[in-house]
Amino acid sequence: MEAGEPKAKLSELMTQTTLLYQAQNGTPEQADAAKQLLMLRYSGAVHRYLLKVVGDPEAARDLNQEFSVKFLEGKFRHFDPSRGRFRDYLKRALHNLMVDHFRKRQGAAQLDTAMEADIVGDDGLGEFDRQFLISWRQDLLARAWDALRAYESNTGKPFHEVMRLRLARPKMRSPELAEELAARIGRPMTAGNLRQILHRARDKFTEFLIDEVRVSLKHPSREAVEEELGDLQLLDLCKPSLAKLKFED
Repeated sequence: MEAGEPKAKLSELMTQTTLLYQAQNGTPEQADAAKQLLMLRYSGAVHRYLLKVVGDPEAARDLNQEFSVKFLEGKFRHFDPSRGRFRDYLKRALHNLMVDHFRKRQGAAQLDTAMEADIVGDDGLGEFDRQFLISWRQDLLARAWDALRAYESNTGKPFHEVMRLRLARPKMRSPELAEELAARIGRPMTAGNLRQILHRARDKFTEFLIDEVRVSLKHPSREAVEEELGDLQLLDLCKPSLAKLKFED
C-alpha cells in the first residue's frame, strides 16, 4: 500500500482463513490479490528476520525477494490450516530457506556439523523462533501505530500525537505535557483533558493491536488471541481492552 493511500478499517479486512482460501482456490484474479495481501501482512517480519540472521543487507534483500517470489508463485499451497497457524508455516518455510542459503554458501550438499547445529538444532530453532517472534511483534505494533495515525487523520482526535508525545516525554508532568500538546495541535488543553485523551488513545491503540492479531488467526477466539498476545509479550498491555471485547468462542 502506497503512503497516503486510505486504509480499510480492520473490521472490514478479510480474515486470514478467507485470504488463504482465496489464494489457494479463488479465480486467478482473487488468488493474486489474496497472495499479495498475505505477503504484505508478513513482509515486514520476514525482512527483519532475514536481516538479523544474515547480517548483510544485500543478501537479506536477495533472500527476501526469493521468498516473496516463491510465496507469490504459490509454493505455500500445501499449507493445511488444521495443522496450525500460518505464522508457524511461514517460520518453517523461512527455516528451510536459511538452510538452503547456508548450504549454497558453503558449496556443499549438507552443512557442517557445527553450522547445522546452529541452524537446525534445538538451540538454533529456539533462537529462530525468538527472532521471528520479535520481528512479528514489531510488525504488529507498526500496523497498530499506522491505524492510530489514520484514525487521528479521519477523526481529528489527537490520539497518535499524544501517544508519541508521551513516549518522547515519559517523565513530563501532565500540565507541561498538556501545554506542549496544545502547541502542536493549535487548541487549548488542560491537564485533565490531556489525561483523558491519553487514556482513550491507549485504549484505541490496543484495540487496533488486538484487531491485527485477530485477523492473523484462523479461529480468533479469546483464548487464541490471548495465547498469541502472550507469545508476543503483549498480553499485559492489551488486557484492559481485551476485557471489553466480545468474542465468538
